[in-house]
Amino acid sequence: MTKAEIVAKISERLGMEKGDVQATVETFMEEVKASLEGGDNVYLRGFGSFIIKTRAEKTGRNISKNTTIKIAAHNIPAFKPAKVFVEGVKSNVLVK
Repeated sequence: MTKAEIVAKISERLGMEKGDVQATVETFMEEVKASLEGGDNVYLRGFGSFIIKTRAEKTGRNISKNTTIKIAAHNIPAFKPAKVFVEGVKSNVLVK
């Protein structure tokens, strides 16, 4: 599902203009991004959490040049779904 499809479904379900829904969805995503960039996690009860994970320093290898490099410790954004969300997906998604 794309962002445009999400906007269309919300617009249809709530009877709102697509432009207003688009602005709301965009603003939500900007706020989540700004919060994570500021070092704060975002918790959405019943849905999940957008969290910052720290990756440890490690040694990487460039196979073509046969050299090793150090990859510094760094932070990455991650999503951790809520238990209710996971259970809903487990019980409702059909195996293809």
